Amino acid sequence: MRVAVIGAGAVGGYFGGRLAAAGDDVIFLVRGRTLEALRSGPLQVKSIKGDFEVRVAATDEAAEIQADVVLVAVKAWQVPEAAEAIRKMATRDSVAVPLQNGMEAPEQLAAVLGWERVAGGLCRIVAEATGPGKIDHYWAEPSLAFGELRPIAHRQRLEQLREAFVGADVRCDIPGDIAKAMWTKFLFIAPWSSLAALTGLPIGALRSNPEMRARLVAGLHEMDEIARRKGSDLGPESVSKTLAILDGLPADTTSSMQRDVVAGRPSELEAQTGAVVRFGREAGVPTPAHDAIYAELLPLEKRARGLA
Repeated sequence: MRVAVIGAGAVGGYFGGRLAAAGDDVIFLVRGRTLEALRSGPLQVKSIKGDFEVRVAATDEAAEIQADVVLVAVKAWQVPEAAEAIRKMATRDSVAVPLQNGMEAPEQLAAVLGWERVAGGLCRIVAEATGPGKIDHYWAEPSLAFGELRPIAHRQRLEQLREAFVGADVRCDIPGDIAKAMWTKFLFIAPWSSLAALTGLPIGALRSNPEMRARLVAGLHEMDEIARRKGSDLGPESVSKTLAILDGLPADTTSSMQRDVVAGRPSELEAQTGAVVRFGREAGVPTPAHDAIYAELLPLEKRARGLA
């Protein structure tokens, strides 16, 4: 199986690197300093599951790529650009598997590629890109899940991809309801990321502060109801289970959106907090917790994007 990975940050670098280290046919679509790093030396992964280095194929020319499956591992706001890159690839029937936080990437990809080429997907990992071609995975068992949101023309490729990841010692499954799995991941990441980005606090300080914890719980309940209204009932214990996971994170853990906001970089605000606000309006669910955070973060996001 030929696998293309768009992006070589924490997600693309780790999961694509694991496949490459296991001997699978992998090529990265990257640019700039990351392209230079991957062409001049190995992809370097520091991981609690074992450090490794692997030389990988890399290009910045989408038209050069032949792939059966494309892992879309860019930031959420870069997904439309990634869709155009997939459209330009030499293989015209590859299956795109998005791994972004949030719920909107599959639809954005399908708008360009058609639903017959797009799966739903998610990943779980706590890691950071510490430099071009350098990844630090420092907590949690990395895992992926993907599946059909709508019928895919080459659905067997998802099973082949799962087998490749299992062979690379990466936990991977194809759940019966990938939309529900995506909502469960989104429930975990969005309220925490939003509040962490606003306060700049690591998870330990956030969860131990009574006021912040109350806001976090309120945000979780908002999202849980939105998911239910949109057809994904996450179950009566979804909020308590999510809180238990957050309570188990190392105290100094920060979210990727938080790190971007603190550094003054463009973030996934629209794909996370903004999406919750939009989904709430569409579903008729009030979202005061997310509304307040979104209003406070939006000026920072506009400044980071040169819009203010």
